[in-house]
Amino acid sequence: MEGDHIKTLIVVSHPEISGSQTQQFLKKGSESTDAIWHHIEGLKSIEVDLERQLLESADRIIFQFPLYWYSAPAGLKEWLDKVMSRNFVYGDGQFHLEDKEFGLVVTTGLPEKDFQVGGAENMTLDQLLSPYRAFASRAHMKVLPMFLVDQFWYKTEHQQMQLLIDYQRYISQKFPDSLKNRQSWFSEHLAKFVEGLNKNEKPTGNLILDTFQQQIDDLDQLNDTLQMIKEGEDDNLE
Repeated sequence: MEGDHIKTLIVVSHPEISGSQTQQFLKKGSESTDAIWHHIEGLKSIEVDLERQLLESADRIIFQFPLYWYSAPAGLKEWLDKVMSRNFVYGDGQFHLEDKEFGLVVTTGLPEKDFQVGGAENMTLDQLLSPYRAFASRAHMKVLPMFLVDQFWYKTEHQQMQLLIDYQRYISQKFPDSLKNRQSWFSEHLAKFVEGLNKNEKPTGNLILDTFQQQIDDLDQLNDTLQMIKEGEDDNLE
């Protein structure tokens, strides 16, 4: 990982991806980041060595798929069986994926509330997809929180835009999802957006960017002040 730049590989499994409005939306969202979109079913064949090179070159590896009967499509299972041999994952005394970040992006037509004890499915998604977390743990990877996209076609335009930003942060923002890391991500992407504006729009864009940065500086100063007050109170309690 060079500085804060994260190399993300999105391993996508969907047998009919061209007909999936959700996946096409997410693919478009990934294009504004440096993430590699890697569609398994779109491969002519699974070249194991090439797949492993892709995995080893990434800092963050994400499995992305629709939920098919409480698991991923068959394409991901076939890819895993061929690429993730025991020797590659851990069996030769080396952990080729060690310290890489691992995430899941799961899409479902059911609402999130159904996936809980007492809900329609009576199990959480974490429980249903625990084999993937077990794999990542065995490989000595750093497991990220799951990213769920539920009932995409029912979302309003505003909800879809929020989903787009959250997805872009999930694949490219530094974890943990702290306020500081969010601020850094938004600042970087806002700067890129302003850079792409035409000559007439740039003054307004730069003003917005400067205002945003000033708000971050003000918040940092406030946090420093609050920390000093807290330390003073702790000293008085001794």
